[in-house]
Amino acid sequence: MPPPIPDLASIPYLRTVKSYVLRAGRSTAGQTRAMEVLGPKFLLPYHEALTDVRALWPDPQAPLVLEIGFGMGEATAQIAQTLPDTHFLCCEVHAAGVGALLKRVGEMGLENIRICAHDAVEVVDKMLAPATLDGIHIFFPDPWHKTKHTKRRLIQPPLVAKLAHRLRPGGYLHCATDWQPYAEQMLEVLEAEPLLHNPARGSHPELAGYAPKPAYRPLTKFENRGLKLGHGVWDLVCTRR
Repeated sequence: MPPPIPDLASIPYLRTVKSYVLRAGRSTAGQTRAMEVLGPKFLLPYHEALTDVRALWPDPQAPLVLEIGFGMGEATAQIAQTLPDTHFLCCEVHAAGVGALLKRVGEMGLENIRICAHDAVEVVDKMLAPATLDGIHIFFPDPWHKTKHTKRRLIQPPLVAKLAHRLRPGGYLHCATDWQPYAEQMLEVLEAEPLLHNPARGSHPELAGYAPKPAYRPLTKFENRGLKLGHGVWDLVCTRR
């Protein structure tokens, strides 16, 4: 008898290879000030014993979206402003990015963001119960272009299984990349996950499984520059069965 197939969603996502690199870089004075002034309200410490992340907001029934890796927070802040009735739990390990998003939060008067400056994989494993999330955003993760580094890519079957289990039925997982080989890998991994469904296959067959850019995702300066140079951008949106 063959050995049983392991449940990927129940296996701790332990790894010695990180999907990110802690790059050196200094925070600006404005970012540092934002950390000091706004950090106590908007920063969520990593806490393995937290049982209900929704309780962090005044309305625990409002939609909750997890964002993994928000960079400098430009798109994150714009989306949060566009969707004021949605709560956003945003994970980023780079201090300058955390400070930059906090600065935007203050400038734009946003109240629907909380930031966890910790590895998102551990946040998913330890802080998010099954069927907690209404959406997940993973925009332009590091593509790790070299073949020998592709194992570092974030979108892999074990993590996608975990993310799918954290979604409520009908919730969505939205990934975007400007690197075609990574887009192809993302599509393969997402469509192989039994809990996910790719509605673009039926609604937009001409896009070969990719989705039109959702209206809530803004074009960043980096993305605009790439599009002007003729680079492609691929959005993938799958829903929880």
